[in-house]
Amino acid sequence: MRKSEAANASFVSAGSEVPFWMTDIGENEIATVVETMAARSFSMGAVTAKMEAEIAKQLDVPYVLCTTSGSMALMMGLMAAGVGPGDEVIVPTRTFIATAHAASLLGARVVLVDSRSDSPNMDVAEAEKKITPRSKAIMPVHLNGRVCDMSAIRVLAEKHGLAVIEDACQGIFSRGPDGYQGTLGDCGCFSFGMVKLVSTGQGGAIVTRDKAMYEKLAAMRNHGVADVVSHTYLTTGHNFKFNDLLASIGLWQVRRGPEKVAHVNAVYKRYREGFEGLSFIELVPVGVECGEAALWTEAVSEERDNLMAFLAGEGIQTRKFIPCVHTAPHFDSGERFPNSERYSRTGFNLPCGPDMPLDYVDRTIEVLKKYEKASINP
Repeated sequence: MRKSEAANASFVSAGSEVPFWMTDIGENEIATVVETMAARSFSMGAVTAKMEAEIAKQLDVPYVLCTTSGSMALMMGLMAAGVGPGDEVIVPTRTFIATAHAASLLGARVVLVDSRSDSPNMDVAEAEKKITPRSKAIMPVHLNGRVCDMSAIRVLAEKHGLAVIEDACQGIFSRGPDGYQGTLGDCGCFSFGMVKLVSTGQGGAIVTRDKAMYEKLAAMRNHGVADVVSHTYLTTGHNFKFNDLLASIGLWQVRRGPEKVAHVNAVYKRYREGFEGLSFIELVPVGVECGEAALWTEAVSEERDNLMAFLAGEGIQTRKFIPCVHTAPHFDSGERFPNSERYSRTGFNLPCGPDMPLDYVDRTIEVLKKYEKASINP
């Protein structure tokens, strides 16, 4: 029995601390780490290759490379697309700043785009307005497993000669009508951080259907070297390698992918049902019935700060939405992005995760109803 299963088996008392996020590792991960250490396989080797093969099988994509982080995968994708000084890269402002940094650290100019009015995802129509002769790539971000309009983005990219580097760091195993997120552009990037569906603590992966891009990425991951025997230098690169200790955890995390998706979506649906009749809060929609995976349970409320304080007083952790990229001084051009700013001002994450007990969800819903009663009868 995993620790999360034990937690699910017990009722959550009124005074319990409900964490913002819960994920776990099982006995298979622990056993494989021990085996890997016993084999003295500390660097990138056979276990990493197994994890890459498992990702390729699950996502139905031919080429997968694990790397140090989702942030590094984004930078590698841009490097492979030839992005450099003088180029422009189109990035939504409603994303984690790593998306923008991947471009700016290569010397490119980051061109920010607002989100849609009905979704935190990039507004493709607004993105087209930002294209110039210097535009080199576009980075659609599948926030919280929500599928961007990839059909429109591919049409736009083909029309203007743009590389499509998908930021699917929050979207592994989430799919739309055309297939899995991250497999629909020139390359797609995933994160294995602590608050991701597949967690190895740190780490990430980049996938592609293009053999030539894969070969370039594979060399880039190891200082641009074609193979370690001949040491033929093919391209610019660095040490972007993964390692077998992390892969020993990640291999089993990936194998449990469908189970993890089912649970985070069950958490989302539980909240959705519990929010019926509550006027002060609403979920940010995720198409869980259509194949999307609700990595986090996100909500918006005009009373967010008071609501978060009330929940904290009841022992329930929450997290505000990350700020928009344009709030960083080095990306602030003075332009305003009203839709994205609204999400940033009102949005927060409720307790969730692939190993979050549903009892904790029920406890959170009860406290939200308690907040409503307190607001009506102060």
